[in-house]
Order: sequence, then C-alpha cells, then structure tokens
Amino acid sequence: MAKARIRKEFVLCIKNRDCDDVEKGKVYPVLPNAKAKREGYLRIIDESGEDYLYPASYFVTVDLPAEARAALSAAS
Repeated sequence: MAKARIRKEFVLCIKNRDCDDVEKGKVYPVLPNAKAKREGYLRIIDESGEDYLYPASYFVTVDLPAEARAALSAAS
C-alpha cells in the first residue's frame, strides 16, 4: 500500500511579542505536534533553523500555491 503524503502546513507570523526568532509578516513551516496544538502552541521552525513552540495566536495558517509550497519546503 502506498504511503499517504502529508501536506506540509505553513503559517504567517502576525505577532512576535517577546519572540526574537520569528518575524512578523514572514511565513514559517509547522511541524506536526498534536499535544502542543491542544495546549495552544505550534512547533515552528524559526529563524535559528531549529524548531520551538510558539503561541498559536501569533500565527495564521496560509494556503499556498503548490510552487510556493515546494520552494518553501526546499528552503527549510
């Protein structure tokens, strides 16, 4: 049986109070983390290149065209 492809999620930073490693207006990839999501956080790959938890209220989900999604996936 073929493995199902998981569509990578991206978010736009709309707030970065006390968070120097994310920039407002920038798009970031999200790593799946059900427990963090239940607690109001997202696991984001930030400017440091590492993944950390940030408040979900600091981001909005964006639906990107396939070409943009591929470019961002290759960059992260």
